[in-house]
Amino acid sequence: MKSFNFFVLSILFASATVFAQSVDPKDVDDETSFVSMFNGKDLSEWEGDAELWSVVDGMIVGETATEGSKKIEYNKFLVWKGGDVDDFIMRFEARVSPDGNSGIQYRSWLNPDKDKPFSVFGYQCDFDGINRSTGKIYGENYRKTLAYRGTRAEVGDDHQPKEIERFVDDETLKSQISTNDWNSFEVVADGFTFTQRVNGLLTCVLTDNDKEMRRKSGIVAIQLHKGPAMKVELRNLRIKKTYP
Repeated sequence: MKSFNFFVLSILFASATVFAQSVDPKDVDDETSFVSMFNGKDLSEWEGDAELWSVVDGMIVGETATEGSKKIEYNKFLVWKGGDVDDFIMRFEARVSPDGNSGIQYRSWLNPDKDKPFSVFGYQCDFDGINRSTGKIYGENYRKTLAYRGTRAEVGDDHQPKEIERFVDDETLKSQISTNDWNSFEVVADGFTFTQRVNGLLTCVLTDNDKEMRRKSGIVAIQLHKGPAMKVELRNLRIKKTYP
């Protein structure tokens, strides 16, 4: 009997050790040290085209139209005034209209072309109304798609992203993302590795080894996409800066 109990305990210890080694601390649902990015009342912490952005029922709302003052000729962004971010964990919830295409920029920068105010370049956590691309990493004006949903990717000095691994089927992830409803997002920037999750599920990982084009820090901004009239809503935006 003693030998049997020792055998069982050995298996349980080994299993616990493997599990502990496989858990990334960033996966733990810990809200400690997060800072709110939005006061829920006004856009004093953000800057953008006042015709397009507003606060409704404690949410940031961006809305475009096919004509009039809300029509846009290029993608426009609402920029967070919190300054450049380096390594961080950012969490938020978003809802997009069926024809909408949006995303949240990080480690990004404003377009130097003064004829295109509130145009932004950089890394983007993509989300859209029909979840065609929700959860992937896109390069806005910046190398285009960098990591597709369900993949680990790497960018080298040739500036071209390469798929290293497909860890889950795209349709499997898509089935877990709500349409016409709220989804929760997490973006982690750790050195030059970027990890994104939607509704707690890992959607993609990017390692940027492109020494010429990668960015160590930059702004955060929310996208309104040109084209069909659209609406995007965001709430519970918070960030934890994890660099010293």
